[in-house]
Amino acid sequence: MPLYKSIAVNSQTNVKIWRIDESYEALIEPLSLKSESQVRVDGMKSGIHQRGFLSVRHLLREFGYTDQDLYYDENGKPHLKDDKFISITHSFTFSAVIVSESEVGIDIEKQREKIKIVAQKFIGYENQYLMDEDPELVKKLTIIWCIKESLFKLFATPGLSFKMNTLVIPFMIEDAYTNAWIDYETRKLKYHTNFLEFEGFTCAYVTT
Repeated sequence: MPLYKSIAVNSQTNVKIWRIDESYEALIEPLSLKSESQVRVDGMKSGIHQRGFLSVRHLLREFGYTDQDLYYDENGKPHLKDDKFISITHSFTFSAVIVSESEVGIDIEKQREKIKIVAQKFIGYENQYLMDEDPELVKKLTIIWCIKESLFKLFATPGLSFKMNTLVIPFMIEDAYTNAWIDYETRKLKYHTNFLEFEGFTCAYVTT
C-alpha cells in the first residue's frame, strides 16, 4: 500500500500516514538503511515492529528524506539534519510522520475497549467532562491518549506525567480539534491539537 493519507496542516506543517500492507521484504527492498538502523530492525522480535519501522522510512522518502537524514537524541527524540522538526508513530497496520518548521508531536493508536481499564493512569483534569456511560468513551479516551502521547513526544522531558502535567480541553469528536496544555514546574504551554479516525484507529497531532 502506498501513502494512505497526506494532510497539509498549515504552510509549514505536513502529516503523512502509511497503511502497512507490504511484507518485510517488499518494504526493505528499496531502502538504504544506515548501519545502526539495520542493526535496530534486525534486533526487533516482532514482525509488526519491523514493518512499522520500515514504513516510517518510506514516509521519510515521501518528504524527500532518507534514513541518513534522521537521528535521535539522548531522550530518544527524533531529529532531522536540516533542523526541521519531526515526530514519528506506528501502531499495528498504520504509521505516520509529521514534519514542521516548529515543534510537533504525533501518535496513532488502535481503538480498544481495554483503554477503559488503564484510563485512570493518564486521565486527570479530563475526569471533569468524561462520563462512564458515554457510548463514545473509548473513542474519546483514545483521542486523549494520542494527544497526551503527542505532547510527551514534543516536550521530551523525563518526569513529565500524563495525568498530572498534561490536560486536554473538552472537545466534540466531530470537531476534530481542541487545545491542550502542558503544566510542568514553572512552564505552562498551550498547544493546538487535531485528531482523526480511520479503520478503527485514532491519530492525533499537536502543534505550537
